[in-house]
Amino acid sequence: MTREHSLSQIASKSEDFDRWYVDVVRRAELADYTPVRGCMVIRPYGYALWERTRDALDDMIKRTGHENMYFPLLIPESYLAKEAEHVEGFAPEVAWVTHGGDKELDERLAIRPTSETIICSMYADWIHSWRDLPVLINQWVNVCRWEKRTRLFLRTTEFLWQEGHTFHATDEEAAAEVDTMLECYRELAEDWLAMPVIKGRKTEAEKFAGARYTLSIEAMMSDGWALQAGTSHHLAQNFTTAYGIKYTDRTNTEQHPFQTSWGLSTRIIGGLIMAHGDEAGLIIPPRVAPIQVAVVPIARSNDDDAARLVEEACARLEREAGPDVRLRVDRREGLRPGDKFAHWELRGVPLRITVGARDLGDGQVTVVRRVDGGQTLEPLEGLGARLPDMLAAAQVATRARAQRLLDERSVDVSSLDELIAAFAERAVFASGPFCNLDECEAAVKAAVHAATVRNLRADRTADGAPCIACGRPAEDVALI
Repeated sequence: MTREHSLSQIASKSEDFDRWYVDVVRRAELADYTPVRGCMVIRPYGYALWERTRDALDDMIKRTGHENMYFPLLIPESYLAKEAEHVEGFAPEVAWVTHGGDKELDERLAIRPTSETIICSMYADWIHSWRDLPVLINQWVNVCRWEKRTRLFLRTTEFLWQEGHTFHATDEEAAAEVDTMLECYRELAEDWLAMPVIKGRKTEAEKFAGARYTLSIEAMMSDGWALQAGTSHHLAQNFTTAYGIKYTDRTNTEQHPFQTSWGLSTRIIGGLIMAHGDEAGLIIPPRVAPIQVAVVPIARSNDDDAARLVEEACARLEREAGPDVRLRVDRREGLRPGDKFAHWELRGVPLRITVGARDLGDGQVTVVRRVDGGQTLEPLEGLGARLPDMLAAAQVATRARAQRLLDERSVDVSSLDELIAAFAERAVFASGPFCNLDECEAAVKAAVHAATVRNLRADRTADGAPCIACGRPAEDVALI
């Protein structure tokens, strides 16, 4: 067994999903652990995947009228303390700087867990008139939260994210902003990452600390568990009042603006892995794949004429694919074709083209689609120009595959007994009428171990049907 092949071995997904996930992340060279507990190195292939995802979302953020800026990493403790509910929610996760060099600081500095406090403190000096509104800003930064349990990409002490922050003259404008940005997250998840999601409102117990309400998109992973893939928060005037942000409206009356915040992090990369991967490793949707097409040349080392023909065909594919297709020819020496196939399969490259002398004799090459293993003989003539359509079809197939999983594992329930029965054999997405009381949420969690109310679905209403927990008339449908 070659070294390359041994490195590609991963745990069985069906037997040990957690081990499989870690193996895929490390052996596909997306990320790895560091000497600091809970921190990770994002390796070039993983960072390229993040860049593709980040750039797609950044285009949406700018398309909707927002501008990027940057706020500092360190936040004075007194700034955090101004909004009590907010600081209470983050206190257990805050990492503190207490010394500068050898000198103890007069005031502790928090390493940014989120930026509402520093942003509000600055905009208290910058917002004065209704003419200064709306403020529509975003920043791409790293964040530190001292997590007790960590997992590569999904929950790390330091992670990368974007956080948007906006200020508006009216409650209605802020609410519209919250909806707009959640829709951007849905677009990213479904149209780029090929992950179907369910939009909805978080319960009071699960909303962002200091928010009036929080909206989320929830995605199903291939083991049936849920992942919160993005959130958008209506902060109302909670922070602007606490931080003294005021402006004079058109009637010369002093007002506090309404605020929103919204964020999406490198956790989404973990979601992509778990939503699409299989026993062989990653399956990456073409729109975000760092490498969309891997070309594997096959020719006997002692047959110079065949090797020349194969190389000419590979060079032709490189040339004709053009800049719009991210194509790589695997010219590494000393590796068998099977090892190269396993390498690109593990890394989830959407299309693999095998260029062999025998097929070239008939003017053909073999194309294998990663998402379903579909294999076809394709004419080399014009293949470079056909690749964009083939990649688009693979994107659709990846999305459809994830949708089938969601459909197969989605059930409707009308009582706690039905909820218990639904979860008896495997993890599912259960939807049922819910009155959104704290005691009813507690009853759901007590009925099924590890079950949580993910959100109150935006696409359904209960229309007065009995709550699954208490039997009172319910207006919402909970996604559990």
